[in-house]
Amino acid sequence: MKDFAAIDFETANGYRSSVCSVGLIIVKNGVITEKIYELIKPEPNYYNYWNSQVHGLTNEDTDNSALFPDVWSSIAPKIEGLPLVAHNSPFDSGCLRAVFKTYRMDYPEYEFHCTLKAARKLFKDIENHKLNTVALRCGYQLTNHHHALADAEACAVIALQTLSR
Repeated sequence: MKDFAAIDFETANGYRSSVCSVGLIIVKNGVITEKIYELIKPEPNYYNYWNSQVHGLTNEDTDNSALFPDVWSSIAPKIEGLPLVAHNSPFDSGCLRAVFKTYRMDYPEYEFHCTLKAARKLFKDIENHKLNTVALRCGYQLTNHHHALADAEACAVIALQTLSR
């Protein structure tokens, strides 16, 4: 797979619809052509302590951010026709479905591929299959783990090495 969009969401709380940031890496012909990072005002709009501890975001960061439908309206044309790739794709695809449902948007049945699943098949010699561990195995040092853009870029690097095999 040489053309795809790697995507990562961070959430504000236990609801999958509470996306508070999105990172997107667009890959064409095996080369990263675009990087997109957006903060999103989550729904429901509150942060639990543990989510904030993971990614560092709070209401202060997103209270003046756009709502998901506005953010997605600028992203959707850029990923049209591309498969989406995520590390542990059931989480990110679940977030996408949930936030589409929350805003009563028609979900276009995006095609998702999972780099976690691919890594478990291919890399049996590593201690675990967490994003940062697999990224390092693929030659990418993930220094800002749980920042949606950094995670999406790590995922793109992994996808280029695992999903084309």
